[in-house]
Amino acid sequence: MKLSPTLAGAALVVLSTMGFSVMHAMIQYLGAQGLHGFEIAFFRNLFGIFALAPIILQHGLEPFRTSKLKLHFMRAAVNAAAMLMFFYGITTGIALGLVQALSFTAPLFTSLLAVLFLGEKMRVHRWTALFVGFVGTLVILRPGVAEIPPGAIYLLAAAMMWGIAMTIIKRLTATDSAITISLYMVIMLTPISGIAAAFVWVWPTWEQFAWLVAIGIIGTFSQLAFAQAFRLADATAVLPFDFTKLIWSAMLGWIFFAQVLDVWVWVGAIMIFCGGFYIAFRERKLKGEPPPVREPLRPV
Repeated sequence: MKLSPTLAGAALVVLSTMGFSVMHAMIQYLGAQGLHGFEIAFFRNLFGIFALAPIILQHGLEPFRTSKLKLHFMRAAVNAAAMLMFFYGITTGIALGLVQALSFTAPLFTSLLAVLFLGEKMRVHRWTALFVGFVGTLVILRPGVAEIPPGAIYLLAAAMMWGIAMTIIKRLTATDSAITISLYMVIMLTPISGIAAAFVWVWPTWEQFAWLVAIGIIGTFSQLAFAQAFRLADATAVLPFDFTKLIWSAMLGWIFFAQVLDVWVWVGAIMIFCGGFYIAFRERKLKGEPPPVREPLRPV
């Protein structure tokens, strides 16, 4: 039986969230073995180039044509900073479910930055959604009541950097295709993350190297599945299924790392996710047309 585009998109989103959750568990496992998050991020990008090689072979040099090379480099530098902080945050031992809950703040930062730097209008609906989302972050962290995990600071900083990267992408989509934007990202991220990794380099064992290869493969195909979902179906139809990454991560954290999420993480995560989803829904409704293909809001 052939699935409708919406059902196929939803299935791809769920599949990608499972892949991302497994990849994050692998990152935390390698971090516990002594590998620095910067080095893991470098190998993730390195193997990502090989995974995207078929696209390069299929389209040749045409996707590399751009008049916005400086903007691509700026995006890659910001994205690299987000990725390095995200990977390092995971290796601090923070609960995997908390990682996903805080990652939901990325669309909130993107929306706020679009108003500040792209001149997008801020209506009462967007202000309300942003308020609910950021209050959800406070519900999760409860500053002054509970001890804030060190990794949470890195994850929030990464989410803010993603917001900056997505603001740059909004400018790039006016002139460049999604393939061009993706290829320049991967090609530029590898040397940038390699420079950061050089300062903390430790040669991985053969077993660790196998895990790193798996991270690169799973991360790349999960990213492609996520992007394909938004090409098949409207964002507001499939975006709710992105919440399943919290469920998978909570399960993996409990099974492999004995991590248990308290009720405040779930409540805050729902608030953050609803705020981000409502912003996407309102933008789609106001524009009256499908939004441009977005990239995953994750440093993967």
